[in-house]
Amino acid sequence: MSTADWRAKELTPGQLSERSGVAVSALHFYEREGLINSRRTSGNQRRYNRETLRRVAFIRISQRVGIPLSEIRHALDQLPEGRNPTRRDWESLSTLWRTDLDDRITQLIRLRDNLTGCIGCGCLSLGSCRIVNNQDHLGDDGPGARVLDVQLNCSSTQATC
Repeated sequence: MSTADWRAKELTPGQLSERSGVAVSALHFYEREGLINSRRTSGNQRRYNRETLRRVAFIRISQRVGIPLSEIRHALDQLPEGRNPTRRDWESLSTLWRTDLDDRITQLIRLRDNLTGCIGCGCLSLGSCRIVNNQDHLGDDGPGARVLDVQLNCSSTQATC
């Protein structure tokens, strides 16, 4: 694509897809979900404003860190209509999720540090997890992970899980 094409105020779905690295089908999905907008030409073809590139990048990064689409939509609804979002706009959005992201980081660190021992699965290693899930008592609470949200204290001063 030539440099002149990137100076255009509007992009076709193909151009937006190429520039953002997101499939055209994903762009259409984002539009159906109210995350991005387009206008229709007289020939019923979609055209996206250039600032949609930033929105798509924001959506993709947010998804990569596990933010649900409903929260992404709510955040994008805070951006101004009709003008390119400023750095301050993006900084305001990022502060909305800081606590949640810090909590996720803490949980991921805990998972990483306990991955070879006890991960709070409830328990996938029934034969070796006599401390946290003796005789599979957690299975009585139902299927799946039972204690992932509880901080397990499997330090070197205690028996390992």
